Amino acid sequence: MRTTAVRRPALAVSAAVLALLVTACGGNGDSDSGKGDEGKADASASAAPEAKALTAAELEKAALVQADVKDGKVVTKVPATDDLSADKVKADDEACQTLANLQAAVPVGSPAATVKRSWTGEAKKPAEGTDPEEAMAAALAVDKVLVTLASYEDGGAEQVMKDVDAAVEKCAGGFTATAAGEKLKFLKAARAEGPKGADESVEITVTMAADEGVEAPVKIVVARTGATVTGFSAINFGGIVAGEKAPFPTRISDVQLAKLG
Repeated sequence: MRTTAVRRPALAVSAAVLALLVTACGGNGDSDSGKGDEGKADASASAAPEAKALTAAELEKAALVQADVKDGKVVTKVPATDDLSADKVKADDEACQTLANLQAAVPVGSPAATVKRSWTGEAKKPAEGTDPEEAMAAALAVDKVLVTLASYEDGGAEQVMKDVDAAVEKCAGGFTATAAGEKLKFLKAARAEGPKGADESVEITVTMAADEGVEAPVKIVVARTGATVTGFSAINFGGIVAGEKAPFPTRISDVQLAKLG
């Protein structure tokens, strides 16, 4: 693999994706040093419809902070490039709007309060004398995740999960959308079992078509804990360049869901 073969797909993907998904290393947000109190949403599925929507302050206490993770960097003040508003994301087919929102880390529906975090993993340091091409690939092989917590009133959280299921079913064959002025094409959407630790959860892979025939899989996890829905949008550029499917970094979802549980 030539150096240009690594560089050109990476740049092609980042132009369409990096500003929209997970560029956590681009911001210098504060990283809190202490753990927050656990979320107050009821963890039982039967009581979930009556769960109280958390306030922004309560979500802040329940959201990921640096002390919660063993590696990587948590940004608590997410830069504007990673914090798109709902009006900046539009699916050409309304049925796919939920997926368009999720891949761009935009809350679905009309939440009562929201909080966002970003996490960037650590690249493995190449051994001395490593081939430059391999070193470049290693530098790209970093998981990047945007985490969005949103609380809902009057059963809104349960409705979000229903909307997610419906969108995956209707848009499994792909869809197009615009995010922050960028036209995006997704080739397919597929669901899988989500992580444990929530009342409901689902993992979704939406595959984006990038330049030069490069496919960019975006891993999404959506989990409901009481009246709170947590969305995780993850991407690994090293996997994209290498043509490999990087698994979702469950250690991040596990920690975040445990704080809410």
